Formats: sequence, structure tokens, C-alpha cells
Amino acid sequence: CALAAVLIVTGYKLASPKVMSQMWRGGKYQFLPFAVTVATIVLTNLLTGILVGLGVSLLFILYSNFRKPIHQVMEKHLSGNVMRIELPPTVSFFNRAAMQKALYGVVRGVTVLIDARNCDYIDPDILDLLNDFKNVTAKAHGVEFKSIGLKERYGKFGEQEVVFADYSSREVQSSLKPAEVLEILKAGHERFLRGRPLVRDLRRQAGATAAAQFPIAAVLGCIDSRAPVEHIFDLGLGEAFVARIAGNVARDKMIGSLEYACGVAGSKVLLVLGHTSCGAVRASVDLKVAGKKASEATGCDHLDDLVAIIQGSIDSTQLKDFSSWSDDRKRAFADEVAQKNVVNTISYIRENSRILDRLVRENKILMVGAIYDVNTGKVTFL
Repeated sequence: CALAAVLIVTGYKLASPKVMSQMWRGGKYQFLPFAVTVATIVLTNLLTGILVGLGVSLLFILYSNFRKPIHQVMEKHLSGNVMRIELPPTVSFFNRAAMQKALYGVVRGVTVLIDARNCDYIDPDILDLLNDFKNVTAKAHGVEFKSIGLKERYGKFGEQEVVFADYSSREVQSSLKPAEVLEILKAGHERFLRGRPLVRDLRRQAGATAAAQFPIAAVLGCIDSRAPVEHIFDLGLGEAFVARIAGNVARDKMIGSLEYACGVAGSKVLLVLGHTSCGAVRASVDLKVAGKKASEATGCDHLDDLVAIIQGSIDSTQLKDFSSWSDDRKRAFADEVAQKNVVNTISYIRENSRILDRLVRENKILMVGAIYDVNTGKVTFL
């Protein structure tokens, strides 16, 4: 009778709707071993069920560790370096050594960011390790501890539930040299190519930049939907002025915007960004060959001036037998024109803007050109 009572109580606790709901919310790595354990107990006996459950749980842990180990990446934010440690779906006691090595390898002045957004389960031993590091080791070593995704499941980390809110402040903008800003753009582009953008809280950035903006760069780009500047260079809110016009050309009004960006607002780099397979450039070449105006071909009355500017980068002597060219050759020629158009745009800006030319000569800003390849996603600086 006593054994029967124990089994009844144990079975009730295992089959409790509250327990099942808790396991379900914990994700598949918690629910499936639980479900297998319950099913095996019902179909066989208590001892067999427990052993099978332990075996299944161990397999899930090993599979998770093999498939997605702890990943760490050093991110260079505008205001400092951040070591982001991404946790896998299941963090067990097997991960303790790797976690300890990652945490204790962080140098003074760096922020540690524990990213647990994709994590379903963290072993209590790992939680104790994180808690000890946060409260003792991090403070002693001059390391700041932050986390994402721990608040909902583990309340003791609630006060640290802050996404690294990085943005360009007056201090950050004034402290950077033009060459450093260019390196920041290049580093952001490398993150874009790797598919590893910085972790940002855009809502927090919106609030932080609402009162004032201090962008570090100004970018003149094309309106092409395949060339989004903020994504290509992994930029956050308030980090860059972005001016876009078909063919990335510059005349008086556009130059006025760029003068404000660098001459008044303090941006340190002016980047003219063209791209391959540019529709405006290809159309300008075709219209040049046909001897037509854009308004005649399209009915758009305001395209003529824009097309004429782009056509200034076309060498008519190279268009012999253009109609017999292959599509690949035509595309390659248009891409060459796009590159020359970027160079000519930079020259025009310097020739027609005294303040921007002076800032370049005084080494207060860099004016550079680049081409974005819409096929590969890679930016080539000219």
C-alpha cells in the first residue's frame, strides 16, 4: 500500500498540468526529455523510465553542445569594445569550462554582454558562475557586465537587463579622427558581409539621440533599394547623415546638405557611394547611344539634368558598335561609368564647395569614394 501511494503521488506530480506547462514553456530541450520519461514510466516501470529519461536528457545536452557551442565575438562600438557571448539553446554543466574561460579572458575596460535570447535552459551551476562574475570578478577586474534575455527567466539578473545602448555623442564624435571613422565604416561593412551586425537597442538609441545628433560620417548614395547605407555599414541611429539621389550625383542643393553635415554638424568622413548594376547609369548610357533625352524616352520632365550629369562620365569614343555588344559587356561598361561617376562627383564637390575642400586640405575630414557590388554585397573603396 505504501509503495502504491508513493507511485500515485509521483505519477500525479509528473502528470501535473502545471509541470507540463512549465516544461513546455522551457522549450523542446526540456519538454521532450520530460515527455519521454513520463511515457516510458507509463509503458514500462518507474526505474526504466528514469534511466531512459536520463539517457535522453544526456543525448540532448551533448547534441546541443556539439551543434551550437558558446560563441564569443569582440564588437567595436563607438564608445568602446564589447565582448558578446552568445549562449546556445541549452547551457549545461558541460559548458562551465568554456564559459569560465570566456569570462575570465576579458580584459579591463571591456564590456561583457551575455546574449541569452536564443537560450532555453541554463544550468544552475552556470547561473551561479555568471552571478559570481557579475558581483565579484567583473568589478575587481574593471569589466562591466550586461545581459540580454536573462530577465524573464532569471530575475536576479533583472537589473542588468540592458542592451548595449551605443550611439554617437558629442564626445565620441569630437574624439574620433577622420581615419578612425573610415576604419569604423570598414569594420561595420565587414560585419555586414559576415552577417554579424552589432547588437543594438534601437528604441534606446532613439531616446538617446532625440535631443541632438552628432553623426560621424556623411554618405552620398544612390536611391537604389538594393543599396541601403545603414545596413551596408552596420550603422545605428544618429551615426551618419545619409543623402540619396539617383546616380549619387551632387549639385548645389545636395552639396548644401553635405556642407552642413561636415562643416556645421562635424561629420569626419564624406563618402560618395556608387554601386554596380545602377539603373540610372545604364539608362544614361542607353540614352547617350540613342541620342535621346530622358524626358523624351520616359515622359519624366525632371530627369534630363540628372542624366546629363551622369553622361559627363561617359567616353563617347568607347561606344562604337554598342548595339552589337553582349549584355555582359554592356553591364561591365556601365559599372565602369558608375565608378568614374563617383570619382567625378568627388571632384565636382571639391571644386564647388570651398568649405568642404578646405576641410579636406586641413585634414579635418576625409572625402572618399566607393562602389557597392549588389551581387556580392562587397564595398570596394576607390
